[in-house]
Parts: sequence; C-alpha cells; structure tokens
Amino acid sequence: MRRVTRWTAPLATAALALTAVPAVHAAPATAPATASATAPAPGAWRPRPASYDVATEKDIVLTMSDGTELVADVRRPARGGRPVAGRFPVIVTMTPYNKTLPGANMASDHLVKRGYVQVIVDVRGTGGSRGKWEAFSAREQRDGREIVEWAASRGRPWSDGRVGMVGASYGGINQLFTAAQRPKGLKALFPVVPMGDAYRDVIGTGGQLGLGFVPFWLAAVGGTSLIPPTYAGRDPQKARQVLREHFGNIGDFQIRMLLDALTGGEKAFDGPFYRTRSPLEVVDRVNVPTFVVGGEFDIFQRSEPMLYQRLARRVPARFVYGPWYHIDGAAPALGLTLPGTPTPPGPPLADLMLRWFDRYVRDVPDPGLDRDVPPVTYFENGSGRWKSTTQWPPAGVRYRAFQLGRGRTLTPGKGGGGPDAVPYNPFAGLCTRSTIQWAGAGFLKFFGLACEYDNSANDRLGVVYDMPVTRPLRLAGPINAHLTVSSAAKDGQVTVRVEDVAPDGRATQLTAGWQVLSLRALDEDRSDRADGMIVRPWHPFTKRSAKAMPKNRPVPVDVEVFPIAAEIKPGHRLRISVQTADFPHLFPPLPQLGNSVGPGLKIWHDPKNPSWVALPVQP
Repeated sequence: MRRVTRWTAPLATAALALTAVPAVHAAPATAPATASATAPAPGAWRPRPASYDVATEKDIVLTMSDGTELVADVRRPARGGRPVAGRFPVIVTMTPYNKTLPGANMASDHLVKRGYVQVIVDVRGTGGSRGKWEAFSAREQRDGREIVEWAASRGRPWSDGRVGMVGASYGGINQLFTAAQRPKGLKALFPVVPMGDAYRDVIGTGGQLGLGFVPFWLAAVGGTSLIPPTYAGRDPQKARQVLREHFGNIGDFQIRMLLDALTGGEKAFDGPFYRTRSPLEVVDRVNVPTFVVGGEFDIFQRSEPMLYQRLARRVPARFVYGPWYHIDGAAPALGLTLPGTPTPPGPPLADLMLRWFDRYVRDVPDPGLDRDVPPVTYFENGSGRWKSTTQWPPAGVRYRAFQLGRGRTLTPGKGGGGPDAVPYNPFAGLCTRSTIQWAGAGFLKFFGLACEYDNSANDRLGVVYDMPVTRPLRLAGPINAHLTVSSAAKDGQVTVRVEDVAPDGRATQLTAGWQVLSLRALDEDRSDRADGMIVRPWHPFTKRSAKAMPKNRPVPVDVEVFPIAAEIKPGHRLRISVQTADFPHLFPPLPQLGNSVGPGLKIWHDPKNPSWVALPVQP
C-alpha cells in the first residue's frame, strides 16, 4: 500500500515573498488584490530584443518510418523577408488543429525573432498530413520522436542540432509523449495546460462521459482537418485525397468512439486504450527540463500538479498554476491575448519560454534563474494573491477530516444524526462553474454568466453541509470526500463541490469531484495517503470492477475531488455541496443511466456510517 505522508519536490530555491496582482475571475468570494509594480533589480534578467523577422517555408514533407507523409511549416529567422543563413536551435510544435490557422498552430514569433527556428507539424490524419488520426496513438507518439530527430539532424541546414518543444493543450501533451522516447537532440519542454490521464481528467471523469468537452473537441479536430490544405492550388489531386482520408477518419474514429462510449462499450471504461494515451503512464521517462503551466479551473486541473510532482523528482522543473480555464490558460502559448486574463508576477509567459529555452536549449548560463523563478507559483482564490513555494502541495499542508453531521453541518469534530436525502436530478450542475469550466473548455466565460460565481441556485438541487469560518482557512492540494451512501437504484452518481459562501449567500465553486456508484471499487495501493487517511483515491474504472449498489444499504464511496488553492475568509462559510449529477459536463452511458433512475441517494453520517472530507489545510 502506498502511504505518502507528504508530497515533495527538490528544494531548488527558497520560496519568494508573496506578490500581489490584480485579481481576475473576480468572484464575489475573491477579494481584489492591489497591484505591485517594481523596477527590475540591477543585473536582473531581461528578454533580449528581437533581432530578426520571420520567413516561413510551407508544407515541407516529412516521411515517417511507416511511409506516411506529414507536412510542416518551417518558420525561420529572417531579414528583409529572406531566411538568414546559418544554424539555429529549433522549437518543434505538433498540432491537430491545422497549422494554417493562426492561434491553433501555436506559432511563436517571439521565439523566432530571437534566434530560434520553429517547426510546426500537422499530426497524422489532420491539417495537410496523410494518415489516420487516432488521438495520441502509439504510432502518433512515435511520429513525435521522428519529427524531433528530423529537426535535430545536420541534414537540416538551419538546425544546430538542439531542440525544444512548445505548445498548449494537445501541443503540450504530445511533448511529454515525445520526450518519454528520449529522441536525439531534445533538450527542454514547455507544455501549457497538458493532460495527464485521458480517462480520469476528461473522457470518463468519475466514471461518466465528458459530454461538455469531448464532442466539442472531436468536432474541432474533424472540422479543422476538412479545411483544404495550403498546397491544394499546386497539387489538387493530393489535396482531394487527403480530404477524403480526413473525412473518413471522422466516422472511423470520432463517431465510432463516441457511440461505443455512449452505449456502454469498451470506451466507457478505463483500459489499454486510455492508458496508451495518458502521459502520467510515461512521464517518469522524461529526462529533459520541463516547465509546466496549468489552470486551477482547467479541464486538466487534476493532473497538471501530478505531472509537475513526478517531473520534479528527476529533472529541473517549474510549475505555474493560475486561476485559468482551458482557453485562457492556453492563450499565451497560442500567441493570443485575451482581455482580463490574470498573469502571475514577473515576466509574461512568452518571456519565460524564451528564458527557459535559452537556459536549457541554447545552454546559456543563467545563475539567477533559480532565484527569480520559484519551483511553484500558484494563485490563491479568495485572497486574490499569487504565491510561490518550493513544492506542491505547499510545505506545511496537513490533512484534516471534516465530518458531515447533524443539521447539515461540517465540523472538525464528530459527526452524527440520521441520513440526508439527495433527490435524483439528472440536470443538476447546469447553473454552476462546472458548466463554464467544461462546456467548450472555458469559452462560455466570455458570456458573463452569473452561474460562474454563484452556485447557490444549484445547491438547492441537493444537500449542503456548511461550516462557519472565524479565522482565515487556507486550502491547497487534492481532496477526498469519503461518503457513506445508500440508494434504491443499482447505480447513480455523486457530485461533490467545495464552495466559498459569502455573507450575502453567494456560493463560489472552488473545485469539485465526481464518482459513479457502481465504479466505487478502490485500489488502495494506487491511492495517495497523508496524515493517516486517503487523500487522493484511485478507482480502476474498469468494467470488471463495476458492482451494483446493494439496495438501500449504506456503503462507503470515496470521491476524488480535484485540487484546490483557496483561502476562505472570516465571516464566510466553507460548504460541501452534494448532488446526483453534473450536467452538461458529464452524462452517463445509456446502461448506467437506466440503472440510475430512482428517488435519489442518502448520505449517512452517524458513528457507524461516517462521512467526512479530507481537506489540505495550510497553517
């Protein structure tokens, strides 16, 4: 059994002093912070000015070892519109969203103008590339290694043999798969909002299907792959062939995958398909310095800290964890500036990339890097402050069990009282931050929906347990909700939200977790423990592990609640809110749905059947 008393990372620096910046995502529960602007200290690092223009060679053909032709744009330092002769370090980016689309291609003029070549490749079966797209398949992962080694080859007259990788979302995930194969020439990574676990993060979160994001994502890949390639004018026959291949892929992969999962087939459960596509399965093989950027409301909120923890044991690593959804977290790596996007103290992300690659790709000495860029920088919701620390969770965090109890209270003491009924409502979750976070990967934030910052209406669709806060309560890390649950139905789902309730009654969702009752089987060997309790449960989520609920008999269910970083202020209340769904974020496969209809659940919290939440409390 794995017993983790404390998560630690190498102590590369002492923690920096707290630095305040204006709070964005300004929920009523989040107090605005004052801006702190200071001049750079003498001798402080500054980005070097741009020295070049950008010239692009389009649709360079790369032939993979299986004969499949991929196409790449090579963006080179230039003057007067002409590429500069000589060899430069290379940045590789791989995208499934079509390299011709600004933003989606993750082009970085900032790096190219400062002496890097950028190679942007359409992954197989997308954009202008041939082949079959199957989302992070083993063959696609091998392509990553071959692309990096192609870019590092002395056969490229513009390459000095040293390669870094940059990109967001899909373009961050494939960096980890590529680095795990240890290609020649690869020196450093900069993955922005990367996934760690394909099933638990987004496809089958808690055992239900990611309805709010997955169809949108599959449609985006399919749609951008049907844009005529830029070589269509000079080679219309090849372009027609590629478009036919891409159109066929939509039925062969996207639609088939969705139908299989929705009907309760293999794709509805965890297994080899998702393990192959999960970077946490291979991250321990990454042996190059890696800078991870994550979002506290990202679709990959769960795994970004886990990726950093694992990397920091082996290689120089940094982690920035901001109050971002997927789209605004990814924006800087996409070359986009979104209004109102919060930024951590220090240089902007583009300059951090430059500094990281100068140090670890160009191998330029940077003695101030460890001093200036702490191992972990994160945003504390509620206080509105950016904080830095030497590890995640921060040093000093201790887990405490807060009991659900009589009168729907939350207390660090003993629970008691009879069970509470949670009515069955398949549409609970519609007016919550979950919808903003998961539906369209954060695009809904631009509509200014009130539900983003107030879950109080949704809270009435279930039960809540409140604890008045009389002194600042700071929480940082993953959470486990250990609930004792009974049901008249064979199946169901429990949603647990952690909320900050302001004196005026507004309930701001800080994080949440989900668990299908039939998939409650717990693998204690893979679960994380701290301070004598499971704090991050691990469920197999396999078809073999499924077990129907015993009718009306209470059973323990551990709900993995995704990481939190927040301060609850005095006069506010800490709330644990429980419902039976999180629509439209999640939707059950049809067999599961049929077994879930019923009067609802009961949450037990007597001495024989306790229910508690393990919270990561900072001193």
